[in-house]
Amino acid sequence: MSGPDQPQIIVHLEERPQGVVAAVTIDNARTLNAMSGALMDQLTETMLRLADDERLRAVVLAGAGPKSFIVGADINEMASIANADQARAFITRLHRCCDAIRNLPVPVIARIQGYCFGGGLEVAAACDVRIASDTASFGMQEVKLGIPSVIEAALLPTLVGWGRAREIMLLGETFTAAEALAWRLVERVAPQALLDDAIEAWIGRLLTSKPRAVRLQKRLIRRWEDLPLSAAVAAGIDAFAAAYASDEPQTAMREFVAERHARKRHD
Repeated sequence: MSGPDQPQIIVHLEERPQGVVAAVTIDNARTLNAMSGALMDQLTETMLRLADDERLRAVVLAGAGPKSFIVGADINEMASIANADQARAFITRLHRCCDAIRNLPVPVIARIQGYCFGGGLEVAAACDVRIASDTASFGMQEVKLGIPSVIEAALLPTLVGWGRAREIMLLGETFTAAEALAWRLVERVAPQALLDDAIEAWIGRLLTSKPRAVRLQKRLIRRWEDLPLSAAVAAGIDAFAAAYASDEPQTAMREFVAERHARKRHD
């Protein structure tokens, strides 16, 4: 059982009129939120539990302390890996974290401040949206340590393009939040003091969308990533039909029409 000084995953659930917003914090600030195997398992279990909450609308994923989102996988554990089987088991644990984030039925926002390196950047890439402090720094430094960037690093070309992804992973150099924004790796950059305001603004806009439609949309986007175009279109037709399994579309459209008529009368 984790004590107050032990690395752990902390979850805070905020009840709002539109549903629940979860803040998930990787609390291992003493080592810049390095991800040990045990922390990886805890994060995976946390995301799987949250996925079962029908009230959930969004998740904000952060690292504890001002210095780091996630500095990477625990280098001491990696240095102790003795063979290929142990290596496979270790990196699979991190992949399960990322996969649990990607398969969460609601959007996950990465709150990035300080270091976002290696496995931390893979976790960020697995999130739906990345909002960073202007003092954040990024990098995939694995090649400097004798290993390739793997698992959800495969998402980087879809975010920044193949050429930039090659540069990030082959050179292993750090880059700034401004560069991450220009390269479209992150969606927003804010001054450190306004980082939470920027995240809250994004969540506020999300909560104006209908909850079931958002879940259907995220699931469809996730499927699109793995499908050829014709199958992606077919999946979209299925998702559109599935929306009408509840009365959410009819109710939302009636409200929209009523509001439009009210505006016209007012004008």
